[in-house]
Amino acid sequence: MIEEWNSFYRVYKIISLIMALTFAVVGLIFLFMADGVLIFFNALSKQLGMLPAPVAGTDFYLVLAVAYMYVVTLLAFKMYRQPENRQYPVLLINAKTASSVLSILLFIFQQPYLLYITNAIADGSIALFLWLLLLKPGQTRQ
Repeated sequence: MIEEWNSFYRVYKIISLIMALTFAVVGLIFLFMADGVLIFFNALSKQLGMLPAPVAGTDFYLVLAVAYMYVVTLLAFKMYRQPENRQYPVLLINAKTASSVLSILLFIFQQPYLLYITNAIADGSIALFLWLLLLKPGQTRQ
């Protein structure tokens, strides 16, 4: 059983570090290429027959997006450094779930932008994956 736990923590730490690095890179892309991200998704939206998202007036939201990416990067890094602490993945699950649900609501009630549904799927998948990861070896759902 101890070997099973050690294997779990090794995998958990690797996954956590990969998430931290990925979130950091995405945050930097948001910071330095925000318009490029929107232009990319708008070009893809056009090919799919969807509405393009507005590019103008996003400076304030860029600050919030980069700050959010910093927080989720920090949470994933804390998961890597302290794999026994269940608070960090629970907080990250909450952040990713909130982002996913809000994206779905904006897609439904504001505009059906490809960017919204892509974010809903990506962050929802991360939240679900983290929730499943929290079910350590030998645990069952109750």
